[in-house]
Amino acid sequence: MNIFNKKSQTFKPKKNIQEGSKQYQLKQYAEATLGSGNLRLAVSLPAGEDLNEWLAVNTVDFFNQINMLYGTITEFCTPSECPVMSAGNKYEYHWADGTTVKKAIKVSAPEYVDYLMTWVQSQLDDETIFPSKIGVMFPKNFQSIVKTIFKRLFRVYAHIYHSHFQKIVNLGEEAHLNTSLKHFIFFIQEFNLVDKKELGPLAELIDTLIKN
Repeated sequence: MNIFNKKSQTFKPKKNIQEGSKQYQLKQYAEATLGSGNLRLAVSLPAGEDLNEWLAVNTVDFFNQINMLYGTITEFCTPSECPVMSAGNKYEYHWADGTTVKKAIKVSAPEYVDYLMTWVQSQLDDETIFPSKIGVMFPKNFQSIVKTIFKRLFRVYAHIYHSHFQKIVNLGEEAHLNTSLKHFIFFIQEFNLVDKKELGPLAELIDTLIKN
């Protein structure tokens, strides 16, 4: 669901869903409902569809959205400008993925986002986690993995708002950013994917966006 009118670079290569697959059909449905402007409707599980398939399609979509958003400000998000991955003064994030980086490490924001998006990409590309072939079952812990992905992706939104919002405004992208976050929040609320305390860095903004 490309909410951006003009071409912009992506931070990581865009993840595509295979044409002709069930997930591709769901993606087309999602794009059609999103086009109606009703974000609450757009996030709802379509009648008769599998929850895991719907979560998978939307995980890919939000990865692509955030990938594109962050791609617009990479020249401003540098190790010297953003020496830690933070969202305001109260929130600082250290990276660990439990496999290649087992003990949390303090890194700059661009390094953190690179670790994060590379990790998400590896999950999306893993056929044992995100199967693309019809009839292949999702793993039993799939929803747990999806929750971790969404929790971590939110941190990119939080960093952009706290550290680079003026740059986003200067680029004329604030409406796209707000729409993307609102869509993200409606989705995670619909399926209870992220604990409310994790949303603390943007709590006031989220309340405002949801009321509008």
